[in-house]
Amino acid sequence: MKTRTLLLITLSLLLVACGNRNREDLSVEYDESDIGELVVSEEAMDAVIANIASPIEVASFLNDLEIPFSTAYLSDPEGMSTHTTSFEIAYQLGVLSADLGYLNMYDKTGTAVNYLGTINRMAEALEVGQFFDFATIKRLATSGSNLDSLLFMSMNSFNRMDDYLRESQRSNLSALMVAGVWIEGLYLATQVMDKTGNPELKDMIGEQKTILNDLLIILNNYRQDERFAALISDYNEIKEAYDRVNISYEIGEPEAVEKDGMLMVVQNETTTIEMDNETLNRIIDVTRKIRNKHLNT
Repeated sequence: MKTRTLLLITLSLLLVACGNRNREDLSVEYDESDIGELVVSEEAMDAVIANIASPIEVASFLNDLEIPFSTAYLSDPEGMSTHTTSFEIAYQLGVLSADLGYLNMYDKTGTAVNYLGTINRMAEALEVGQFFDFATIKRLATSGSNLDSLLFMSMNSFNRMDDYLRESQRSNLSALMVAGVWIEGLYLATQVMDKTGNPELKDMIGEQKTILNDLLIILNNYRQDERFAALISDYNEIKEAYDRVNISYEIGEPEAVEKDGMLMVVQNETTTIEMDNETLNRIIDVTRKIRNKHLNT
């Protein structure tokens, strides 16, 4: 059991996506079930997005622990199908965005180039490429000179795309992107844990129990679609692996902090996570299985 104090500051999902069109366009198969008939409330979706550990957050945590970079943890952008459905593209876009966040945090811009083009083509295939300033984001990503600006533009791009998907009655695709980001972030953390045994990763992995429950609430809105039903079934398998993880919270005293010249009050909270090694190993194994299944690896 390990306890650590967290500041309850909302975390934004950072989608780091950019690239050039240097390959043939994706051909997307749309059908009536690609358009979500059920509407997820903006409040519910915002709550899930705000609490999912962003790829930058996960990568930054690994970097701070001085864990060496490895491409072995990442998906293969060249293995993504060039002729697929919007369902698959949205999910894979989330996965690749998480990987790109990891690459950028470790300043692996050379490797990132392969991801940039694929992400660009996927965004355009979903008809949301217009919401990304690819030229500027790519320049920031490849120069590595202004990480703060890169993160801001990436977050803003995701928010605009997410808003458009909801406004155009395609909130199901937004949910799939979030699901892709989440599984890849968890996969990255669990693979590093499996390879290094770093105990500081244990809490980060355990905390995902709560986030997964929230994510499943969103996904269940689309369970009438057989493809969502299959995805939900797989994510429920991960949820079952988390059943023996116990999380408790203790509210502390509020604290006044200064940020960007403004005084803010944040609530301190102590989170205690209890997870034995057998449960941790089960989470590692099932996460690897489900992640690879949906990427056909």
